[in-house]
Amino acid sequence: MIDMKRLRDESDYRAGVERKRVAPGLIDELLGVDAERRALTTQVEALRARQNAASKEIGRADPSERPAKIAAATALKEELAALEPQLADLEARAHALALHVPNPADASVPDGGEDDGEVLRVVGGTPEPPALDHADYGHSRGWVDAEHASEASGSRFAFLKRGAVVLELALFNWVMSILSQEGFVPVSPPVLVRERTLEEAGFFPTDRATVYEVGNDEDLFLVGTSEAPLSALHRQEILDADDLPLRYAGISSCFRREAGTYGKDTRGIFRVHQFDKVEMFSFCTPDRSWEEHERLLAIEESILGGLGLPYRVVNIAAGDLGNPAAKKYDLEVWLPSEGRYRELTSCSNYLEYSARRLGTRVRTADGTELVHTLNGTACAISRTLVFLMEHCQETDGTFRVPEPLVPFVGAPTL
Repeated sequence: MIDMKRLRDESDYRAGVERKRVAPGLIDELLGVDAERRALTTQVEALRARQNAASKEIGRADPSERPAKIAAATALKEELAALEPQLADLEARAHALALHVPNPADASVPDGGEDDGEVLRVVGGTPEPPALDHADYGHSRGWVDAEHASEASGSRFAFLKRGAVVLELALFNWVMSILSQEGFVPVSPPVLVRERTLEEAGFFPTDRATVYEVGNDEDLFLVGTSEAPLSALHRQEILDADDLPLRYAGISSCFRREAGTYGKDTRGIFRVHQFDKVEMFSFCTPDRSWEEHERLLAIEESILGGLGLPYRVVNIAAGDLGNPAAKKYDLEVWLPSEGRYRELTSCSNYLEYSARRLGTRVRTADGTELVHTLNGTACAISRTLVFLMEHCQETDGTFRVPEPLVPFVGAPTL
């Protein structure tokens, strides 16, 4: 949720929102409704004060004066009864509009859209395509079975089998060993969450089309990332500054409808409806969040470097940022069969945007303030397998296991 006072009073704050290509007229509409709400709030509070005073006067008045006092108090009560529903309506409208207003882009974020991200660095080369692309290789080794999965579940699903499962488990164990050393608490969160949880995490209402909803009026949704349930770990809590940062590593299956991607990445397991992921989530003090953002990025880079995958780091442009993020880094890995970089992981700083919805604060010497929340994908298993199947494919068709995974696989090749 945005800071309404700053949106009203600070031109730079509003400009940061507008850089994210917010819907035309949304900010002015919100500010208009908010101005009405604040004016009516003042009026209602004044009436409540008068009503309280009038009620006290009834008890102190002479018997002859009481009928007039009661009539005056009754009139105030009726006036309040007429105004309070109007105020509730304005508050609901302001809240609904505010949910659509994105977190302002940080000044360090470049302008533009999807193709305007700033490449900060490139690590590793761009090898030529292997004999088989990831889809054909996974099929030829019996590692990926999309045909039978489509019979069971439809398109964009796959059975992972044999070596793919061995590598999946190895990736989980290796990445979690890294995160444990970095002070992250392992968490296996629920994969079904309430609508409120997705709203407070910053996903709803804008990303609703990408989420699977459970029917039968259950008010439950399948998560697209464990970031959503992890954000609720300290909902409505006041944390001690000395305990921060609190870092969590969520291991979960994730589900995405992939709305709007018809015809894209239909081969293999690059873009599927169900996948497993290790997600980092951090609650920290406002003065340390940018440092924490760089820390998450460094961890993601160390994982890609350990796997020997060539990648680049991109500072995502303002118009391509999701609503909650003030800044996001994408790590894009070279996919030889396509001759281009494709996104594998990312990490974002939400500042206090999500914490304002969650009501999560930190206690300091000067009182309390909203915490900052950050998230980053340590390992998206399916996509990581895609890149490994091309970069670790040997000329004889075998698979060279990346060195840090060998102890978990139990062999240097598969």
